[in-house]
Amino acid sequence: MGSGRRNLKNAAVALLSPIPSIIFYLSLLNHCQRISSTASDGDHSLSLSPLWAWCYYHPLLLANVLFFVNVNVLFWVISHIQSSHWMIDLYWTVIPVMLVHYYATHPLAQYNWWRSKIAISLTWVWGVRLSHNYFRREKWQWGAREDWRFTDMRLQYGKHWWWVSFFAVYVSQQVFLIGVCLPLYVIHSVDEPLNIWDFVAIIACLCGIVVAFSADTQLHDFVSRNQKLKELGKPFVANLDEGLWRYSRHPNYFGEQLWWWGLVIFAWNLGQGWTFIGSFINTMCLAYVTKLVEEWMLKQDYRAEAYRLYQKTTSVWIPWFKSSIGGKDKKA
Repeated sequence: MGSGRRNLKNAAVALLSPIPSIIFYLSLLNHCQRISSTASDGDHSLSLSPLWAWCYYHPLLLANVLFFVNVNVLFWVISHIQSSHWMIDLYWTVIPVMLVHYYATHPLAQYNWWRSKIAISLTWVWGVRLSHNYFRREKWQWGAREDWRFTDMRLQYGKHWWWVSFFAVYVSQQVFLIGVCLPLYVIHSVDEPLNIWDFVAIIACLCGIVVAFSADTQLHDFVSRNQKLKELGKPFVANLDEGLWRYSRHPNYFGEQLWWWGLVIFAWNLGQGWTFIGSFINTMCLAYVTKLVEEWMLKQDYRAEAYRLYQKTTSVWIPWFKSSIGGKDKKA
């Protein structure tokens, strides 16, 4: 019963947390709409107060301000009340969906209708896929645990974690999330007809979603089978080396990166190739995370030997054929 109450409480906290930003943005839209209906010179922004005028003219900066106040500050405070940073993981799946709708509905937005609808639809599919994987992994519980990397950092920084976490968990996430979503801003800032590169971007994004979903499903099935074997007292498989995992040690990471770089193709096609910086930073961060994950795998005695062989024979990210050891192809 206690677990059920905690689950409901965490669900309520998660659902209510973004409301301040939503209310503020809806207020901006309401002000713009009301003034637009009464303005005769066509530039209704001239009648806005300084605060609303600033929000009107600086959509990207406003997104950063709302993120800082509502996520960095509010989520950080909540995390200390709950002694867990679980919520930022969940909102990784939600914030890009919120951002794409924000960029599409901002009063200054201009875009090709089809490209916008495609980007919004793809982002929703990506978000649903990642949310499903999150809740499936957490056994359909809200806030059951925080990311193991945050737990390790909590132990590492000790009494300083209360303030270090603000930068390590939240400010850093703002850089990553706003950065990787820059192409969604570009898509809703440039009105150009669709061309062949848009279809290349669509294919890349869809392939990334399919690869990530397949890899996560294969990993979930593997973990579930091992859990059942453990409960029955039977020996379990030390390492996943089937499906996509036979050709890549981290196919889920590869799929995720393919998705974000697919969005970059949209922006590059619209003459805003500089937005690759967000995906580049995210890729570098994921490379470091990959290193941490592999170190963690090697610390587990029961799978260390199998994983070392797996490292020698299997590509890190990009799916590829296995390498041979001693002239023979061996499974890890």
